[in-house]
Amino acid sequence: MTEVLLCDVCMLEARATSVDALARLQLAAVRLGLFIVLRNASPELLELIAFMGLADVLVLEPGRQPE
Repeated sequence: MTEVLLCDVCMLEARATSVDALARLQLAAVRLGLFIVLRNASPELLELIAFMGLADVLVLEPGRQPE
C-alpha cells in the first residue's frame, strides 16, 4: 500500500514553474513509494495543471474537486 502525503497548496501561485515543481516533487515521492495529493488548490492552479496535461499525475484530495 502506498503512503499518501497531503500537500496544502493554497498559497501556491498558478504558474508553470509551480506546476513543474509539484510534478518533480510527485516524481520524487513515487520513487520513494509515496504519493502526494494536493489540498486547497485554487481554480487557476487546477486549470493550469489540466492545461499542462498533468491532471492525472497531480491529484486533488478526494471530495475537494471544484464544481
